[in-house]
Amino acid sequence: MSTFKWLKPALFTLLLLSCGKPLPTLDDVDLQAWKNDKLGCLGKRDGMFNPLEKQKEKLLGLSEQDVIALLGKPDENELYKRNQKFYYYFLQPAKTCGDADSENPKKLVVRFNATGLAKEVGIE
Repeated sequence: MSTFKWLKPALFTLLLLSCGKPLPTLDDVDLQAWKNDKLGCLGKRDGMFNPLEKQKEKLLGLSEQDVIALLGKPDENELYKRNQKFYYYFLQPAKTCGDADSENPKKLVVRFNATGLAKEVGIE
């Protein structure tokens, strides 16, 4: 009986590791170029607007860590009441970019609920 003491912890660990789901793939979105285009200053994210608009529902239900793993760190974030968070990713150059054309650049907005899951995804 003592030879199987390791079996329970090993099975428990295996069960925990198998619970995660893989990150979604975003078709026609170059995620490396996305991550390298901080604040949209290089203009590469603007070309990904249409594919992202069509696939934004793939981000729903992802955790904050999953969204960061997929899209990189947000350009801006906001803590709202009741522990809700908003992540903002600029699709057009932000005001802080030297050659920003727009007063209100388009941005991807991901709203997380208090449990840290993406509840709403939109483009403003």
